[in-house]
Amino acid sequence: MKTRLLLLIATFCIIPTCVMAQGCDVQTRSSSASVPAVETHSCYEYDGVPVDAINWSCSNETRETLNATKKKVERCDDHYQATCTARLTQESLANPHSTSKDKNAKPLNMPDNAKITTYYYDAQHLEQAKIDCENSGGNWKAK
Repeated sequence: MKTRLLLLIATFCIIPTCVMAQGCDVQTRSSSASVPAVETHSCYEYDGVPVDAINWSCSNETRETLNATKKKVERCDDHYQATCTARLTQESLANPHSTSKDKNAKPLNMPDNAKITTYYYDAQHLEQAKIDCENSGGNWKAK
């Protein structure tokens, strides 16, 4: 029922005052000196799904040892160091770092062209971010 309502709102939301955010800008800081943040500033966008799909993952609720401040934005900034693009899965709707390792697998209830692109702006350990991207089935591109 909620999904139908969200799709209905997105379909009829054509007026400029109803434009919704498409990206999620993330600032991360560690809660502990013993847990370093791999990325300290990133942004991610979904492609091939309704704009409202990002609402779940772009919330400021977290129980992790890394504190993240998330803010919806119209689109991610072009001044990035690198990107990771991967197939969007049900898991990555809630956790943008979770993607499918099997590039040929079709996630249930997800459009075939659904993708997530993460833009890295300030990554203290960019090589580790690249390894994480590729190990989770993503395609890494350095600028």
